[in-house]
Amino acid sequence: MQFIDQAEIIVRAGKGGDGMVAFRREKYVPAGGPSGGNGGRGGSVILKAVTDLQTLLDFRYAHHFQAADGVKGGPKNMTGAAGEDCSIEVPCGTMVYNTDTGELLGDLVTPGQTLLVAKGGKGGLGNQHFLSNHNRAPDYALEGLPGEEYRLKLELKLLAQVGIIGLPNAGKSTLISALSAARPKIAAYPFTTLVPNLGVVRKPSGDGTVFADIPGLIEGAHRGAGLGYEFLRHIERTRLLVHLVDVTAADPLADYQIVQQELVAYSPAVASKPHLVALSKIDALDPGANWRQLKLHLEALSGWPVVPISSATRAGLDRLMEQVWQRLETLESSPAPPLSRVN
Repeated sequence: MQFIDQAEIIVRAGKGGDGMVAFRREKYVPAGGPSGGNGGRGGSVILKAVTDLQTLLDFRYAHHFQAADGVKGGPKNMTGAAGEDCSIEVPCGTMVYNTDTGELLGDLVTPGQTLLVAKGGKGGLGNQHFLSNHNRAPDYALEGLPGEEYRLKLELKLLAQVGIIGLPNAGKSTLISALSAARPKIAAYPFTTLVPNLGVVRKPSGDGTVFADIPGLIEGAHRGAGLGYEFLRHIERTRLLVHLVDVTAADPLADYQIVQQELVAYSPAVASKPHLVALSKIDALDPGANWRQLKLHLEALSGWPVVPISSATRAGLDRLMEQVWQRLETLESSPAPPLSRVN
């Protein structure tokens, strides 16, 4: 399945039904008055957040969505039927923008949450509405009003509590596969992960917490190098970041700084999110290698706790998860700060 996290669509609400011109034609009722009914309202276009969609792939093939028009009014003061609404299902975490104005119309986060994006036109009035002492036989009615039409941009931001970041081949995919049932592609070359991967990790209480493995950044990502900022939007909703640093790299401290600099260039608010730092691949070190000095230097540089781990042997994973649960428990008692991206 392709991972598509941006799409543009055109939505058009239904036109209201026209009012009707009609007169009573009943036996024993001479010169019957007007009896034309009002037109029905046009259908509206509504977006609905659902849990069984993970991407915006469907909108790559369907761009236009239209609700039904209202029905024309009938005789005997009968109002026309309203047009059927058009309901569009989107993944939870979808943000909806007006493409022309850039206005954020809504953020669909909760399953079942709905957003009215195009309102149906009002039905026209029938001639019975215009009866008065001065006009006993009005022979005109109003047309229904057109429905709203907009071009919308949909942007999906995954709903994950914990985001795993780091340079390519830092071990992000291996970590999420060790912690959850997720099975991302893993290989010993850069950019194995081309889309975000989600995995559900169980807390000791049994509740599930969503982790997101974000494809690797490289130096110069803010200028479009590598995958650029293509998927960083998906860590904007996270409460906690786990920054993986490959302990076998030529300069792990410099690797940490590269990613942090790219986060700052993207959004200072994202860069300032609470972190945990994990020294990954400690199993690949020579038995006599001393990673403890590196741990101290990295803690002094980052200001965050540093946990040495090996996803392959599961060494240190229990300690890392203890830190994650403790930090999340603290964060859940305080609201998440608003985010602002620096363009």
